[in-house]
Amino acid sequence: MKYRINPQNQDELSVLGFGCMRFSRDEKEVEKQIIYAIEQGVNYFDTAYIYPNSEVVLGRVLSKGYRERVKIATKMPPYSIKKYEDFDRIFFTELKRLQTDYIDYYLIHMLPDTTVWNRLIRLGIHDWIKEKKKKGQIRNIGFSYHGGRDEFIQLVDAYPWEFCLLQYNYLDENRQAGVEGIKYAAGKGLPVMVMEPLRGGKLVTNLPKEVESVWNNAHVKRSPAEWAFKWLWNQPEVTVVLSGMNSMEMIKENIRVASETEINAFTDADFNLFKQVKEILDKKIKVPCTGCNYCMPCPMGVDIPTCFSCYNDMEIEGKLASRGKYIMQTSIKNKPHNASLCVKCKKCESHCPQNIKISEEMTKVTKAMEGVTYKPLRFLIKKVMRLDK
Repeated sequence: MKYRINPQNQDELSVLGFGCMRFSRDEKEVEKQIIYAIEQGVNYFDTAYIYPNSEVVLGRVLSKGYRERVKIATKMPPYSIKKYEDFDRIFFTELKRLQTDYIDYYLIHMLPDTTVWNRLIRLGIHDWIKEKKKKGQIRNIGFSYHGGRDEFIQLVDAYPWEFCLLQYNYLDENRQAGVEGIKYAAGKGLPVMVMEPLRGGKLVTNLPKEVESVWNNAHVKRSPAEWAFKWLWNQPEVTVVLSGMNSMEMIKENIRVASETEINAFTDADFNLFKQVKEILDKKIKVPCTGCNYCMPCPMGVDIPTCFSCYNDMEIEGKLASRGKYIMQTSIKNKPHNASLCVKCKKCESHCPQNIKISEEMTKVTKAMEGVTYKPLRFLIKKVMRLDK
């Protein structure tokens, strides 16, 4: 197993992290998988308060003599925090589930923007974190994020975080927080943990035949998953890559790949393969947006690149998943950034290097993403996540 150093505290973290959201229902098999991974050098396990039974199962296994060999990362859902006492209620529930008295890497889960973070500040989270760190109950504090680059950077700057977790893969190089966000966080000394390295399996299964042909005829024989992981581990800014491993075969394969990976090892031929694959996938998208952000800011608040990213993902991830992501990334905010806010002023179009007719495309995005269920679903999610406060 290869390790990368956390510059904040010199922790040696395995480049492969065990994502615990999708544990098998067979707890005996899960125990075998976790212990095998630990014995092979995996030392970073990521779970969350809202992952069904995940903290309990992980805690039960680690209590059998493995706790001190690993770093536990778990998360607090901000939408469950209504008053100061809720911080402790959730945190101590997690400690009990995990059968531990401290958390190595604690995250505020799915922070959508600084508005939610500011609400937690008003409830006293600064004092709460300070107390927990003084007692040694939280070793490192961070946040997880799904969304655009600018809001990610604002969150990075909003607090002296000690690490972050975000979605990143070769298809999202210029989407969501993207490579610029990754480099920004790493440049401030934050370890960067990566989720969705395979886009929920979309970069492995049901690939277009043209993409399969590129991988099959590559100068080095590797599976699509291996290429995707190596693309991430080639980058020095990436500290840990999480994988939701739920079979021994998958665990063994990922550990093998992680043990063979190096930083800055890609050749021009390697990069050319990804260029070919992305060109093929980009041809299947609806809008040729590269996420350069030259169109921003929109005077009406529309997050143009994120709207296009979710719209384009319909071809890869399907309508349901893309609409859910669209609501999460543009609409469940005190100041929404969804496509229907566009008033067709066309200010953005003069700055677009791709010459996209943005105002016309926003009409299409609105029609595809904001159907009859959009407003009630957005209202319900905001209520549940306490984003209306």
